[in-house]
Amino acid sequence: MDISNQNSPQLLLKRPVNVKAIVTTLWKNEVQEQLQAQINQIDQQLQQLEMEGQRAISAIQKQSIQPPGPQTLQQMDNIQLQVNQKKSELLEQKNQMLQNLQQVQLLELDQEVNQFQMESVFRAEVGDNLISKMQVEIVLRDGVVEEIRGDI
Repeated sequence: MDISNQNSPQLLLKRPVNVKAIVTTLWKNEVQEQLQAQINQIDQQLQQLEMEGQRAISAIQKQSIQPPGPQTLQQMDNIQLQVNQKKSELLEQKNQMLQNLQQVQLLELDQEVNQFQMESVFRAEVGDNLISKMQVEIVLRDGVVEEIRGDI
């Protein structure tokens, strides 16, 4: 038993860990399904937004005198502006998802791609190379850890 190791000062530190995935047919299919589901959800939000905007404008029109006055027209314009701003945000998100979908389709099998980052805790002590201890990666194949790279 190494007693000297227990007497040296130690710290527990956090480090970022990059999690990578090896592109497989299964992985590509899962990611494409997730992206398509997100695109469909955005489409539903766009439809709902349009209907809610029309309902709000119709409600104002029904409550106002005919022809509508400047205040009523301003309210209707404000609602339409809010709807258009939200629609623009949603369309931007949808375009990003469509670009991601296209990028996934172009990936080659067995290529490594960054998936996400997580934190881990590690012990640092006198004499350790902190830079190498900070550079850790986990490589997954279809959700299973295939490799852990770096000084753990």
